[in-house]
Amino acid sequence: MKIISVQEITSAVRQLCMDVNYDLPSDVEQALQDGLKREESPFGQYCLEQILSNCKMARENSQAMCQDTGIAVIYLEVGQDVHVTEGSLYDAVNEGVRQGYADGYLRKSVVSEPLFERNNTGDNTPAVIHTEIVPGDALRIMVVPKGAGSENMGAVKMLKPADGLEGAKKFILDTVRNAGGNPCPPIVVGIGVGGTMEKAPMLAKKALTREIGSRNADERYAELAAELLEEINKTGIGPQGLGGRVTALAVHIEQFPTHIAMLPVAVNINCHAARHKEIVL
Repeated sequence: MKIISVQEITSAVRQLCMDVNYDLPSDVEQALQDGLKREESPFGQYCLEQILSNCKMARENSQAMCQDTGIAVIYLEVGQDVHVTEGSLYDAVNEGVRQGYADGYLRKSVVSEPLFERNNTGDNTPAVIHTEIVPGDALRIMVVPKGAGSENMGAVKMLKPADGLEGAKKFILDTVRNAGGNPCPPIVVGIGVGGTMEKAPMLAKKALTREIGSRNADERYAELAAELLEEINKTGIGPQGLGGRVTALAVHIEQFPTHIAMLPVAVNINCHAARHKEIVL
């Protein structure tokens, strides 16, 4: 059994919250550079040049790459042989978010309830925490800040099995077209297929954390992702919605078994600041 104190967890989350907002993952930055080489629109080229310059400045100056530093989505993979001591795991995570957003001068964007007063909590907590119990004696923590511009463009639809592949493709492409420039393209598109009404969006969100361009192990889904990426880039939405060839950097699909009478499909969109960082304790 491995013993991990809540102080270790808080410290790790604190640092991740700052680093993830300052330092764009290298695979995303490389995809933006590759996109710049492909982009033919002068406006699109200019946007991509500015995005890459901004990423460089954010990293060098330890400053947020985007003013929307997001609601903190935290993925925890907890080894079944891990014992967390001296307090609550979730309290430790939220304290790390609280400290990271304060010490990193990151915008606090969380309101205490969604419909009535909508008062800002003042510290960007609570985080949205997803926990999975896995074999082993390690604790993997991934921080994924999610901004509203892209998150608001996601959608889920309970298709009928008879809608099939064509119905799923239509829903996905319609969702991206309707989003237009709102999610600050070039985007990463996460797609969840199967499960239930709540499972599909969770798959779509988790798909955004994959390395850019990584292929689904099932070749049928890998080919579908490549087809959708091509179709999305034919829309002409382009960088920042100003027109061009590079609307999306990647499409990632995750699938799960489902009921005989269901075909849930969810789309979760990330902006060009596709932020995620992790640590293993």
